[in-house]
Amino acid sequence: MATTNRTTGPKTNLQKAAQAVGAVFLLVGILGFIPGITSNYDTLSFAGHDSEALLLGIFQVSVLHNIVHLLFGIAGILMSRTNGQARKYLLYGGVIYLVLWIYGLLVGHDTPANFVPVNNADNWLHLVLGIAMIALAILLSRDTNHARGATTH
Repeated sequence: MATTNRTTGPKTNLQKAAQAVGAVFLLVGILGFIPGITSNYDTLSFAGHDSEALLLGIFQVSVLHNIVHLLFGIAGILMSRTNGQARKYLLYGGVIYLVLWIYGLLVGHDTPANFVPVNNADNWLHLVLGIAMIALAILLSRDTNHARGATTH
């Protein structure tokens, strides 16, 4: 009988997706601290809109922004251990990114309220991440539920 609390055996696609998303966030968090991959590295500040450091020359980052990516990555990897946690990570993480997208659209980029900081590229990436994470949570949960229903009699 399949279970949603699987911590041993082969990972489900839902767990693999959460683990992969977590690994990408962890990598992004690390890359944000590497000069060359992050341009204008000498302007990297702890937080605030005045950080002009750009990950891959596109996405505005700060120490706080990088730490958030690292924590989000660790959470994804740890939560990928069970189906239920993997689903929650993808679903609620996606919701968080949609909220960040809206926040980024509403807050002025040159104001103290932009403390993470975010720029236009970050905003649109947050939209894509939010939609993708929620879609993974929903679509891959269906596969898990369908498989569980097929094996339970």
